[in-house]
Amino acid sequence: MSAVPAYTMGGLCIVGGLTGFARTRSIPSLVAGVGVGLLYLWSADHIRKGTANGLEGALGASALLLLSSLPRAAKGPVPAILSVTSAGAAFYYGQTVYNLRNH
Repeated sequence: MSAVPAYTMGGLCIVGGLTGFARTRSIPSLVAGVGVGLLYLWSADHIRKGTANGLEGALGASALLLLSSLPRAAKGPVPAILSVTSAGAAFYYGQTVYNLRNH
């Protein structure tokens, strides 16, 4: 299992939230981007250290991001990219959690 996807998604979400706020002064973009990004980074740190709940946190952050971006995916490239990357991260961490629980 790797923490790299969670670190990557965390950084992208934080930058995205800050960029969304800078462009449109959108407080929801700022709060959601930084909040989900911090959850990813927390999860990545736990995965790297091998402590509890890191994988589940990354899976939860991916699901949260996917559910929030999927309804807007057709409205532009940013929501579409968020939908695809969060689905990929959810698949990766979902498979990892599943494999660990069943082996």
